[in-house]
Amino acid sequence: MDRLFDLVISFLPLLATAAGVAVFLFVANWGLLARHPEFSADRRLPRQLTMLVLLLAGVVAIVLALPVGESMRNQVIALIGVLVSGVVAFSSTTIISNLMAGLMLHAAKSFRTGDFIRVGDYFGRVAGRGLFNTEIQTERRELVYLANTYMISHPIVVVRTSGTIVSASLSLGYDVHHTRIKSLLIAAAREVGLQEPFVKIVELGNYAITYRVSGLLVEVKGMLSARSNFYETILDTLNGEGIEIASPTIMNQRRLADDARIMPAASDEIPEVESTGHESLVFDKAEQAEQLEKAKNELHEQLRKMEKKLAAAEGDEKQAIAELIAQKRSLLAEFERDRKDAGEDEPAGGDENAPKDSGIGRGRS
Repeated sequence: MDRLFDLVISFLPLLATAAGVAVFLFVANWGLLARHPEFSADRRLPRQLTMLVLLLAGVVAIVLALPVGESMRNQVIALIGVLVSGVVAFSSTTIISNLMAGLMLHAAKSFRTGDFIRVGDYFGRVAGRGLFNTEIQTERRELVYLANTYMISHPIVVVRTSGTIVSASLSLGYDVHHTRIKSLLIAAAREVGLQEPFVKIVELGNYAITYRVSGLLVEVKGMLSARSNFYETILDTLNGEGIEIASPTIMNQRRLADDARIMPAASDEIPEVESTGHESLVFDKAEQAEQLEKAKNELHEQLRKMEKKLAAAEGDEKQAIAELIAQKRSLLAEFERDRKDAGEDEPAGGDENAPKDSGIGRGRS
């Protein structure tokens, strides 16, 4: 009986430590994660890493409370260290690489959800950012999942939200003076709303001059439509002035009269085709993700301001502010539920080292 009592007494520190660690981890999980279901993956990541560190510390604390000798306790701690090291060393290097690459991209903040980016052969709008891959929606409305290791191993070109340069290159013959061409191209750029247009002569070829006309497009979300409209306006402007857009080498293929012009004849029977506004269909998921992130960031900013006011408020004012804070938190939680209920597409299986594509082709600009 005395022996059993001594055994129970020897295990009391262990039981007390285990109970204390369990309570501490429960409270920490509630404070860091459970009470904030509205947090996005980006905001939950540092809290999840903190919980992992606290869990490892709790395991070490329980080991230190074991009713064994000091040498045995040191061996158990060493065994835990070996196990953790083994998991890191022998687990998939791809997973660890993608995880570290994801942390690097989140820390660098090179781009945001909704931005137009080009990575290697891929071009589109960012629809999602995860720890292991980045989701891009292409011009074909396909979703491409790029491994984060691919993202950091290739240059990332980000279209600035303040505006981007839209350009068009074309070759024209030497029979038209370059000053006339420049004035017409600048007029076409201004007609489609490009700001500060300019023209460069990029090559003097054997048979033609290559021009590049560029202008600043402020509304980058309409970049695809603006580029198409720009090309169309260039065609209409040059054809309207009697300038043919064909290389003089065409003479080597078929004979033409001296006064012949390679231009389509104007026809009233061809209906005008509307070619604008399709970005909302092509980049629908990226647009929704961008708007949701902006709304959540605004709500978080409002919550921070309200919490500061709550600390200094008293009486009825404090109660009113507390109710507003509860409403804002409820709205954030609803945003998060809507995002999960939307049923985001999952990346296809395969080699984690290679970029994952959910469609039949690659998105190119």
